[in-house]
Amino acid sequence: MDESIVTTAESLLAPRIGVANYRWAIRSSAIATVLLLAVIAISGQTSAPTEQPYVVDGVAETMAYSVGRSLRINGTAKDGAIAFGGDVIVQGVVHGDVAAIGGSVIQLEGSTIGGDVFVFGGIYRHEENSNRNAASTTIMYAGYEEELRNIMRAPSGLLTPHWSPAYVGMRLLAILFWFVVSLALTAAMPGTISRGVARLQLTSLRVGVIGLLGAIIISVGVPVSLRYLPTPISVIMTLMALLLLLIAWLFGRVMIHAATGRWLQRCFPMGRNSESVSLLLGTTFWITLSSLPFIWPLVVAVLLVISLGLGLTARYHVTWARRAKLALQSNKIKFDKAA
Repeated sequence: MDESIVTTAESLLAPRIGVANYRWAIRSSAIATVLLLAVIAISGQTSAPTEQPYVVDGVAETMAYSVGRSLRINGTAKDGAIAFGGDVIVQGVVHGDVAAIGGSVIQLEGSTIGGDVFVFGGIYRHEENSNRNAASTTIMYAGYEEELRNIMRAPSGLLTPHWSPAYVGMRLLAILFWFVVSLALTAAMPGTISRGVARLQLTSLRVGVIGLLGAIIISVGVPVSLRYLPTPISVIMTLMALLLLLIAWLFGRVMIHAATGRWLQRCFPMGRNSESVSLLLGTTFWITLSSLPFIWPLVVAVLLVISLGLGLTARYHVTWARRAKLALQSNKIKFDKAA
């Protein structure tokens, strides 16, 4: 009789628990949607500042430069001119090089440029009667002018992503991409991914320290090798370092997604026995975290360091402490028997 009562109670409570979970999910989704719409509305209210170029009328003994706006040379610049996030308009004389990042170089009629011209993001345009040194060169990359201009004028925009339908779509595409990659690698090499997840759960501090040391060595060693070692050796070392970073980033992120998904499954009752749900939860968590303003560089750095640590400890056995303890116990037993 007691067992039947308990079974009846469980059958009555189970739908209520399921309904509560569904209500919790719908409520969380609604709150997230409201916050997202609020961020989009706030970001859409920003207005672009008006541009007034910086003008050089007299003689500039040093390099003439401008940041966040265009530069106009009406006089003479003896040591070159450069503009970050704007155009360089030359109407006078520039003895050195002229460069524009996120803008164009415009040489008007009667003007003179004695050095080279470097343009990244815009174009180089000159009129017929303008003067150039015959031995000078022009390096131009015409592309992403508006993006480079915005970055140079507002560097903080790198830390605060512009919320738009295109950005949200790219984030969803990133979730889908890493979810498919995680599924493929988990299905192809389940043992490797499982060992990496166990290594991350048991020795996360050791993995982080090794990854940080590896990142420091790579960031310092590659420039040093390019500077002092012969070219063939330095090129090979650079390619090997890039290959290590690529492999560690790929496999390490999948392991991090799997470990995070399992942790989330323990916290929330959602598909506890499903590996696919675990990978989807972990992927969504880290992509969402890396989309937040101001903290996404730190999130990417943490992912890179941990991934590199997992790659450098691929042959590291997480049971070394247990084996050492068993060996000590075995030696103690042998010593006691001998005594």
